[in-house]
Amino acid sequence: MFAIFTKELSSFFSSLTGYLVAVVFFALTGLFMWVFPGALNVLDSGYATLDPLFTIAPWVFLFLVPAVTMRSFSEEKKTGTIELILTRPISDLQLVMGKLLAAIALVVLLLVPTLIYFASVYALGSPVGNIDTGGTWGSFIGLLCLAMAYASIGVFTSSTTDNQIVAFIMAVVLCLLAYSGISRVGQLGIFAKAQYLLTSISIEEHYSAMSRGVIDTRDLAYFAAICAIFVVLTRTALESRKW
Repeated sequence: MFAIFTKELSSFFSSLTGYLVAVVFFALTGLFMWVFPGALNVLDSGYATLDPLFTIAPWVFLFLVPAVTMRSFSEEKKTGTIELILTRPISDLQLVMGKLLAAIALVVLLLVPTLIYFASVYALGSPVGNIDTGGTWGSFIGLLCLAMAYASIGVFTSSTTDNQIVAFIMAVVLCLLAYSGISRVGQLGIFAKAQYLLTSISIEEHYSAMSRGVIDTRDLAYFAAICAIFVVLTRTALESRKW
């Protein structure tokens, strides 16, 4: 599994994928937080908070994480190297976990430089350091959990097709449905009785709770369950070759 992990991670940075994702992420979050006027602009808000980052990031990740994961299995299937990998002494679960962990590691690397934003807001506070540090770190954990859920969905869609574009579109649609689509359906009149249930199983509901700095074991268990479900689905998709 470690060999798969290192191979995937190195491939991100041996091509333009890793660098392009990093540039797009920092460009979009930086522009909205520091340049474009509006409610998301830290300087305009007058508050020492990173809430704009945690508002923007889920929507940026909605496209960037699928862009990272779309090639996980699709490229292997298209080039035929998937058969070679599957002949090695590695289980399907180890293969899936190796690719998933590599995608998550890349997201972590993207988040590390955002500490610059934290340092900037920390220095801009009046007095200096007037920022909810505990809540901010809790929000970072929530963002990481969100990215892990997106990555597990993206790896799954990649395992179902040999076309990277199709895998990307499927991942974006599924991530959007999981994030806010389900809760929006619950707001329709015909699903009024199931609104609470639909809202409670949407990613947005649990991410919003964590982005307030509240780390609840129920939210952590929810994200762990999302990842586990899509890991199992991905392994099942790989095992379908034997059917």
